[in-house]
Amino acid sequence: MINSKDFSWSALLLWGLLTIAGLIAIYSATQGPVSQFLPGYIQGNFSRQIMWISISLVALIGIQFVSPRLFQGVAYIFYGLCIILAIVTVFTGIEVGGGRRWLSIFGLRVQISELLKLATVLAVANYLTHRRDLSVNNLKTALTTVMIILVPVVIIIMQNDTGTALVLLALIPVVLFWSGLPYGLSLFIISPAIIGYFSVISMLWGAIAALILTIAIFVLHKRLWLSVSAALLGLVVVIGTEVALQQILQPHQRARIEAFVNPTLDPQGAGWNVLQAKTAIGSGGIYGKGFMEGTQTQLRFLPEQWTDFVYCVVGEEFGFIGASTLLILYALLFLKLLSMAGNHKHPFAQLVIVCVTFIYFTHFVVNIGSATAVLPIMGVPLPFVSYGGSAFLANTLMLAICLNLDLNKRSFSIYR
Repeated sequence: MINSKDFSWSALLLWGLLTIAGLIAIYSATQGPVSQFLPGYIQGNFSRQIMWISISLVALIGIQFVSPRLFQGVAYIFYGLCIILAIVTVFTGIEVGGGRRWLSIFGLRVQISELLKLATVLAVANYLTHRRDLSVNNLKTALTTVMIILVPVVIIIMQNDTGTALVLLALIPVVLFWSGLPYGLSLFIISPAIIGYFSVISMLWGAIAALILTIAIFVLHKRLWLSVSAALLGLVVVIGTEVALQQILQPHQRARIEAFVNPTLDPQGAGWNVLQAKTAIGSGGIYGKGFMEGTQTQLRFLPEQWTDFVYCVVGEEFGFIGASTLLILYALLFLKLLSMAGNHKHPFAQLVIVCVTFIYFTHFVVNIGSATAVLPIMGVPLPFVSYGGSAFLANTLMLAICLNLDLNKRSFSIYR
């Protein structure tokens, strides 16, 4: 018998507060004085977001009445269906901004890659749950796990959606580590991303990062072959990054990277977005300029201020206090979800909740990192705050499943 007292009302409250914060920011970014500079379909983003929030809320409530074992039962079916729909999208999807990412379903534009994130999480968790008797060091298990994630990554890249693909790629070390991969191997897997980040800044910083990581991997794993492999991999990443920057990347891609390193090199071109974002956040001060009073926002200096740069709207109009409050809400949500995972006894539920938390966290880091020039601009939305119906629905579905698993942790505590 399920008791409503077992329901995580605090997590639902955090969802609600983040959603309200998003609506306030989107309203200011599309309905304020800036609306005179925006086409009609952009002005309609606010009302469409309310519609998607309503659909998502109904779905969240309905999922709480579903048996948690159903998520395991349909994991592979849902994964396969989303893969098929994603492939269809590549060839017949609605093209926007040079990429085919949307399908029209019952008159609504749905970004299948967002649902594919949820499907991948369920499929990976189900696969590893049924192989808890095997060590994740087993090569077949590890490779199969990686392939379950790589298949949607490749398809999403074909849709020209690099940001979502990177979010899924980041799941690989998480699922392997949570399933028993040693610290050293986990660090080895994520080392290319760390080294690549510093290599973009300079070859020297990349080489230093590679050296530090090689030493750390040796200390953690104490295997000479792995340390040598880490050193060679680091060298390849450092050199490969430099070659890619100079010879492989297209001019506009190279310009975006250069703008991240030094936006003042092209302040009117590639560096414009970064400079305007930093100006918006910095001009907010402690208390902000006030709702719909931000000059960068209302004079349309901020790019994509209802999605990729929505955090800049918050920072400019509500200042350090508003921006910090938003960060605190996310921190509380992450901690709450990790607490749910720690309190659950079933490995499937644990892995699902951890993966969902990490997906939120990756979106959070990449979006705010892009807005504050800590990371290159990647076009990743801020969960529950940025405009985007499919993203909001998918994020809410993931949270709803986590809430369901937590609600049923007593009846779903015995491993099968």
